[in-house]
Amino acid sequence: MNKWYLLLAIIFFAYCKNNPNKNAKVDGKQASEVLVKELANQVSQRPDSVGLRFNYITALDSTGDYKTALSQLDSLIVYDKGNYGLWFKKGQVSEHASDTVSAIRYYNTAATIYPAPEALLDLANLYAETKDIKALSMCQKLDELHLGRENDAYTAFFAGVYFSRTGNKEKALAFFDKSIDNNYTFMEAYLEKGYVYFDTKRYNKALEVFNLSTEINNRFADGYYWQGKCYEALNKKADALTKYQTAYNINNTLVEAEAAIKRLQ
Repeated sequence: MNKWYLLLAIIFFAYCKNNPNKNAKVDGKQASEVLVKELANQVSQRPDSVGLRFNYITALDSTGDYKTALSQLDSLIVYDKGNYGLWFKKGQVSEHASDTVSAIRYYNTAATIYPAPEALLDLANLYAETKDIKALSMCQKLDELHLGRENDAYTAFFAGVYFSRTGNKEKALAFFDKSIDNNYTFMEAYLEKGYVYFDTKRYNKALEVFNLSTEINNRFADGYYWQGKCYEALNKKADALTKYQTAYNINNTLVEAEAAIKRLQ
């Protein structure tokens, strides 16, 4: 579970505990709306509580109200421009709002205040996805910190993403292999490696990668979905349908799998 959604759940649990007669039966969306309203009310009563304001911002971010979340962050930053955490959070909210340019700017501001690995990793990720060669220097800077194999798995992954997005598929494969060597449970690395083979029409090789991903994690819906894509590309429609159904059974929000099932039935 994403740590911010976990925090949201904890906050909502505390709210329900303190308000046992309110909204006894609410669905997830209603719960989020109730929580945001309650936090907004608390913030209006205690505007100087930075912790409470940060919880409110997190709830707004989790429910997709990015404009209000950013406005709240701006009101805090006015009085604390050198606060790494506020700039980092502003980068996160901007990234969630699909404003990549602003997210990069705010992560850079945070990293200038304090070069924490989390900010540098997020920068490396966004640079890689936007085909910016600065992704490689960011990864090198992180590697030089010698933070361990998990960090090395991420930096190799982001370097692989950069080379994949810029068309150097073989170099991308080498970095995805390095990423997996450092963390064999890193599912995104398997996906990206499989995508390279799939995009270059090496469907059997792609299938091997996606098969390995579900051997390591047999509840990995995306791995089964891409097995289905490979089988479909190989004109093995019965096998493809089975894999799509497995993916959808594990994750019924995977609309691509649902569409593929309808197409093949």
